[in-house]
Amino acid sequence: MNTLIPQLVMLVAIATPTFTQEYPLTIEHKFGTTIIEAAPDRVASVDYNGADNLLAMGIQPVAIRYWYGDSDNGLWPWAEPLLSSDPQILRGDLNFEQVAASEPDVILAIWSGITASEYEQLSKIAPVVAVPDGVGDYALPWDELALIAGAAAGKLDEAKALVEDLRTDMAAMAARNPDWQGKTASVAYYWNDAPGVYAGDDIRPLVLSNLGLRTPDAVNAATSDGEFALTFSEEGLEIVDADVLIWVTDGSQEQRDKIESLALRPALAAFQEGREVFTDDILTSAFSHGSLLSLPFALEQLEPKISAAIDGDPATQVSE
Repeated sequence: MNTLIPQLVMLVAIATPTFTQEYPLTIEHKFGTTIIEAAPDRVASVDYNGADNLLAMGIQPVAIRYWYGDSDNGLWPWAEPLLSSDPQILRGDLNFEQVAASEPDVILAIWSGITASEYEQLSKIAPVVAVPDGVGDYALPWDELALIAGAAAGKLDEAKALVEDLRTDMAAMAARNPDWQGKTASVAYYWNDAPGVYAGDDIRPLVLSNLGLRTPDAVNAATSDGEFALTFSEEGLEIVDADVLIWVTDGSQEQRDKIESLALRPALAAFQEGREVFTDDILTSAFSHGSLLSLPFALEQLEPKISAAIDGDPATQVSE
């Protein structure tokens, strides 16, 4: 039996915040303390991925934040069928009047990047729950994100059950793939005419860490605390080299061509040994949302791709 599997699960469990569902509920975060006097009926989210976890817990949000995508509300296929209400759709900079119009009992801003000034403005509308103190704006692991949202929204039991189910699925995937354990994985991209890589405490590498894959030391060393990504020149491409190199893309041929034409890409061991994985727009979004709804989709798609890439045999084709 691979002893790393239970260790991974234990570490995740230890890191999870402890909440009760008694009111008044007090939640500490980077901007101070929020007290929620009673179980909320109307939940607004200014998180970029916030609708997913609320919908997974059976909550119809009164306000959600559009991140990106083709749908009018920014929801993706794993979430959109669950929306049966007509929430305020927040686009671009926060519109406080629009948030107020949704008449929320609580506002979730856990994966939002809000400033102290924006927190102050939102707090005039309803109690606001922000990212915990000492944690980067987008550095919460998927399970902590879901549990904090569940506690704040009065659905802690539902959140715990959903998190435990997904943890079990991840542990089973890790057990099915013992050769992944301790291997390195980079999650890289090409955006605004420059390559980049996500830091180890970004939600994408954090998901991979639950499967036994670790962020390369070079990436961790190059990113400062609080940074969720690192952009670099094409000459610095070697930083992304890893046992498996996952390129997240928007699915366009243009972006794929730019990645494949990087001059130093052929020098990467990941390229030479066939260890690259390319995601399309839907898989990129599912992986990036890191939610109770999107992760089952992402993991199902990623498992065969990573398995094919990580075997180190260039002859093994990684499915597109």
